[in-house]
Amino acid sequence: MSLTSLLSDLTRAVGSAHVLTHEDPATDLSAWENDWRKRQQGRALAVVRPGTTAEVAAVVKACAAAGVSIVPQGGNTGLVVGSVPDTSGTQVVLSLQRMSAIRAIDPANLTLTAEAGCVLQTVQEAADRAGFLFPLSLAAEGSCTIGGNLACNAGGTQVVRYGNARDLCLGLEVVTAQGEVWQGLSGLRKDNTGYDLRHLFVGSEGTLGIITAASLKLYPKPAAQLTAWAAVPSLEAAVALLGLAHQHLGAGLTGFEVMGQFALSLVAKHFSQQRVPLWQDTPYCVLLENSDHESEAHARAQFEALLEAALGQDLVTDAVVAESLSQANALWHIRESIPLAQTEEGLNIKHDISVQASRIPAFVAEATQALEAAIPGVRIVNFGHLGDGNLHFNVQAPEGQNAATFLREREYEVNTLVYDTVARFEGSISAEHGIGSLKVDTLPHYKSAVALDLMARIKHALDPQRTLNPGRVVA
Repeated sequence: MSLTSLLSDLTRAVGSAHVLTHEDPATDLSAWENDWRKRQQGRALAVVRPGTTAEVAAVVKACAAAGVSIVPQGGNTGLVVGSVPDTSGTQVVLSLQRMSAIRAIDPANLTLTAEAGCVLQTVQEAADRAGFLFPLSLAAEGSCTIGGNLACNAGGTQVVRYGNARDLCLGLEVVTAQGEVWQGLSGLRKDNTGYDLRHLFVGSEGTLGIITAASLKLYPKPAAQLTAWAAVPSLEAAVALLGLAHQHLGAGLTGFEVMGQFALSLVAKHFSQQRVPLWQDTPYCVLLENSDHESEAHARAQFEALLEAALGQDLVTDAVVAESLSQANALWHIRESIPLAQTEEGLNIKHDISVQASRIPAFVAEATQALEAAIPGVRIVNFGHLGDGNLHFNVQAPEGQNAATFLREREYEVNTLVYDTVARFEGSISAEHGIGSLKVDTLPHYKSAVALDLMARIKHALDPQRTLNPGRVVA
């Protein structure tokens, strides 16, 4: 089948208004062809925007018949170059953005069913209007989509209590590489009838099937949510504070973020309108969230008892508890502004690693020492989800060095130093961002040969033509 015939088939499937190509000089495809971090600019044969699951299936069948590969795309907010086309001009970008409906909310079953192109914030707001909480929360929630969140098994700030996106998903609707539709949206919490296909597709980054809808877990809204910001003298103290928080707050501990002094200094430097508390006199600050199902008074008493105990054990040198929702939002905004402040400082080398929380202090000490020995003056932007052992251990060029040159010339060396240290601590080189194409050649150095072989077999079994997002996750 010729590419012209394929474009005709795609137009019949979704309508001419939803097949975008470079043939029209007035059409700008850059929003679909450029990755979020501007690391890669691809060129698509076409951007196709189906509006229904049946249309997705028709598009996949047409591309399979033509032997043309598909790049599924949601909000295109990924950080590992996994949702944009290559530069060949022969791939079809399948954008799910038109499939943005909330299909159903079941209050008795505590579930919400949303289409893959539904923006995360829209899901949060729909749950809130219905009187419930959907706890997945991350900085890109205003633009990332549920399908993308599930495809990369997104994490965020409340994993310590609710788990990753995988843990919040009860069922999926998926279009296979052959254009068949698997209906798995039952919303059952118990179904022991064979292999769990849902878990297979979650985290597969669009390489095994295209998620078109999901059944998601809802939770009762807490009666009160309080936020505290604490200065800690070391990462060891932060880990000890985490243990103390688990003891005092139990399931009420819904957020535990750590932020290094240099990371916070970038926020203070580039977003001076934000008032960053306590950062100048301490190596680390911690952001804690307590969600209480009894009352605000009970939550505040728990927080005060926790902080009093932490101060008594010299785990905390100073702390503030937000007195209002606006103050709490301001504190969280500081945390979420760190990646933006890094961007303002210049291009940087990002890492999304995980090790056991108990081993994070030793990992940071060893990795920092190795980087400083290799690159005098290197600046470490260390922050992340200490509650679940996930750090964004990022590396900024030494002061005065050209950031683009540093990235181009030192990225491989820096990655090797960091990932080798991660391996020594039996950790993972990707905690929540995925592999994409950015790490696909790196993964074999840090994943067992047996695991990689199993992954390759699964890919071949489900997508023998390799039409779904080729060159991602499995080389």
